[in-house]
Amino acid sequence: MKIKLLAAAALALPLATSCLGPNNAHNGLRNWNATVTETEWVNEVIFLGLNIIPVHGLAMLGDVLIFNTIDYWSGNNPFEDPGPFPHAAFGGAPSGE
Repeated sequence: MKIKLLAAAALALPLATSCLGPNNAHNGLRNWNATVTETEWVNEVIFLGLNIIPVHGLAMLGDVLIFNTIDYWSGNNPFEDPGPFPHAAFGGAPSGE
């Protein structure tokens, strides 16, 4: 039992490098969702749909497992930087920013 646990920990070790990446795919999807229409409740319905289907989850998983790894090792992310979150779509930046 201890050997299986040790083997599992050794195999999982490369996944726990604590290397944070830019998450360009997920952030791009998030920014698009915030500005897809001029009506906030329609954007919310689209957001819920993209979470039910799990597009947001798959974008984040792709970032964590594939795109951030490519960015780390090559210095080139397959997705362009989407820029900051468009707070203007919600009437300005939230308080404290």
